[in-house]
Amino acid sequence: MLQTNLTHIENELDLQTALEGNDNVMVTCGRMGPMCIPVYDIMEGLEKKYEDVAFRDMAFDSPIATTVKGLPDARLLSSLPFIVYYKNGQVTKVTGGIQTKKQVKENLDELRQK
Repeated sequence: MLQTNLTHIENELDLQTALEGNDNVMVTCGRMGPMCIPVYDIMEGLEKKYEDVAFRDMAFDSPIATTVKGLPDARLLSSLPFIVYYKNGQVTKVTGGIQTKKQVKENLDELRQK
């Protein structure tokens, strides 16, 4: 399990619950490393501003991570974290690598407008 203050996705039920219970979901699949920790911090900082978005994390080395790693857009990614944006249970965008706060906000704003 990741050491963040985000809600963790540890199994299929957790993912299903997040997707069925929220219109907008951001899932960051990574490890506790230098490329991922800044993204987790950004997510934690944006939770109150983006109350209509469910922010979740997922350990890259857990069995449930295959749901992210197996996405067509994720297969070509080469750096962690993998970030998946869902709208009404459907994948709308997948990004990889460290993200700035500005990039995350732009992706979230785009997600909310769909």
